Amino acid sequence: MVDSQYVLPNDVGLALLDCSEAFHLLLRGERLYAHYLSRACWYGGLVVLLQTSPEAPAIYVLLSRLFRTQDPDQLGEFAHSAGLTDQEYQAFLVYAAGVFSNMGNYKSFGDTKFVPNLPKDKLRQLIWQSQAFQERPEEMESLWDRCGELMFSLDPHQRQLGLREKGTTTYFSGNCCLEDAQLAQKFLDSQNISAYNTRLFKEKDKAGQTCYEVRLASVLGTDAPVDHELAPKLRCFEFEGCTFRVTRGDYAPLLERVVENLQLTKAHAANTNQEQMLEHYIRSFTQGSIAAHKEGSRCWIRDKGPIVESYIGFIESYRDPYGSRGEFEGFVAVVNKAMSAKFARLVESAEQLLLELPWPRTFEKDTFLTPDFTSLDVLTFAGSGIPAGINIPNYDDIRQTEGFKNVSLGNVLSVAYATQKDKLTFLAEEDKDLYIKWKGPSFEVQVGLHELLGHGSGKLFVQEEKGTCNFDREAVINPETGELIQSWYQGSETWDSKFSTSASSYEECRAECVGLYLCLNKDVLRIFELEGEDAEDVIYINWLNMVRAGLLGLEFYTPETSTWRQAHMQARFVILRVLLEAGEGLVSLQHTTGADGKPDALITLNRNKILPVGKPAIERFLRRLRRRMWRGGRALYGRFSAVTDEGPERFLSLRDTVLLRKEARKMFVQANTHLEGEDVTLVQYEGTAAGLIRSFSERFPEDAELLERHLLELSDADTHFWASQVQPCGQKS
Repeated sequence: MVDSQYVLPNDVGLALLDCSEAFHLLLRGERLYAHYLSRACWYGGLVVLLQTSPEAPAIYVLLSRLFRTQDPDQLGEFAHSAGLTDQEYQAFLVYAAGVFSNMGNYKSFGDTKFVPNLPKDKLRQLIWQSQAFQERPEEMESLWDRCGELMFSLDPHQRQLGLREKGTTTYFSGNCCLEDAQLAQKFLDSQNISAYNTRLFKEKDKAGQTCYEVRLASVLGTDAPVDHELAPKLRCFEFEGCTFRVTRGDYAPLLERVVENLQLTKAHAANTNQEQMLEHYIRSFTQGSIAAHKEGSRCWIRDKGPIVESYIGFIESYRDPYGSRGEFEGFVAVVNKAMSAKFARLVESAEQLLLELPWPRTFEKDTFLTPDFTSLDVLTFAGSGIPAGINIPNYDDIRQTEGFKNVSLGNVLSVAYATQKDKLTFLAEEDKDLYIKWKGPSFEVQVGLHELLGHGSGKLFVQEEKGTCNFDREAVINPETGELIQSWYQGSETWDSKFSTSASSYEECRAECVGLYLCLNKDVLRIFELEGEDAEDVIYINWLNMVRAGLLGLEFYTPETSTWRQAHMQARFVILRVLLEAGEGLVSLQHTTGADGKPDALITLNRNKILPVGKPAIERFLRRLRRRMWRGGRALYGRFSAVTDEGPERFLSLRDTVLLRKEARKMFVQANTHLEGEDVTLVQYEGTAAGLIRSFSERFPEDAELLERHLLELSDADTHFWASQVQPCGQKS
């Protein structure tokens, strides 16, 4: 039996992301704009396969060819003759849906590998009997030879994403360790090169000297004409006894499809901001320029209140083991006007609410840059996973001086967090009905505060290369010491480069704490039409959900490497620790035995202690997080992130209980759009594993085979970087 944390259960939740009503309310030009942008996102989403694991592209191609040739129902008829039971074939469908949904064979939320929950020989037999194999036996056998073993392998370093012996990653060659990542970051900072669209490959030259290739994602290769911005950077550098060679052209054929569709999108842009945004994105993906993507992001921020909202690029750094490189993602969504009106009222109150946060006014931006905040129904979200809310762009310099946008993904919230009472773990029976009733509304409040005033608050103190500061060095006082602040960011340093592996989770923790703190404000709750007893219940469930999430977060901790695999869940565990340390009976966490005789746990929150005990605890911790955003923060955060078996909580033992009773994360079935004449039609699918597979089988009707070939060629070109022996620079493997 395979450990349950490495398989997706047959009853995993699957839900249709319904956007039909919002889509059909669009005008024809808006539908065309959404269609071509969606095509760009889907093509770019394939990049994630190459950012995940060495075997992910081949697994995707194998599954794609199986199901493009035969519908899941048709292949199911062959499954019986191949000796598979109904449960085994369903397990295979769930696995395939998981690969398509996560864009690889590692979970997007938690970074653990998942393997097919059926015998390998039975899956091989099914493939050999499939129509795809009958039509192309040599190609299908070759695909199986490439990925069959790795598909099922659970060798220790292949169980999760990570560097070197701690896991698998394709952001770095297999011989890179944390010290290589740190050295590369120092080099990138020295040359003012962003890591967002890069990968790092380490080799030895013929003289035995270490040689690093920093490869930028772009359509054009290193030998193509270079614009003035990149010309000084695409060359070799000597740095601290090593050679760094900056090249470009990563994912070129996939990004070429992205650019083609962005070009087609331009004809249907609603305004000049959208036109200029698309032009900058096209230059960014063509040249490999993060500067161009920043310009596109500036245009995107200025595009206030569009009917069709989108963002695309190398965005979130959660899955880079070092925390600096962005995973490709792109989304297209339609505004939900009713919910957006509530968020607009929250934005109107933002400047006043910022004054309630527990740090001096000098720790905030000089001027609050009023952002867009909309609720959206997702049409397309390409990448490894779909969040509930987003605060972007992630570029520190833009966020500090020009602003950002917030989005809440309404149709994701409505289905992702629906909970059945019999599957609610670790709560007292008397809490469960209230939890089910108010979890959705409380999470809307938390997402709104988290994105707008969590991620949207705070100022990074920076001294530019010319010596100018964005703060008054003679006036800004550290409230902890009463003295002038003594440290700040320098020039090209960023939050991600400074805090690296802790950056994402630290910031998520700060944003979650802001949400808990400000949800106690009755004016905030009135914005969401919550008053009286309803408002009190929403506060209680929001806090209860947070402490329960902290316990559930233990699933995402790996004791063997003492590492966390998911930034948000680490953040929630830290908050649980803070509230437990507050004492006075605020939170209780007990080891119990369930009705089935197996280990269980019970977490309770005293709602009468939230204001007198919980609020001051979160206030104190928020101050500590905010003050240590330039020095001392990693040590503080590391202490609260530690998972031990010391009493009274015995978190390591509780982790076993959490794994025993965990519920798999839901997967979403997304629609496709198709051109019909001069208009666009929407095709939706059933919310099942077979429906999710069908959506992918029909996603690239014109060029699926060409895309599969591109994926295999791109994967082949870099295979030697994850082989046991890495070849010297300049030699072919």
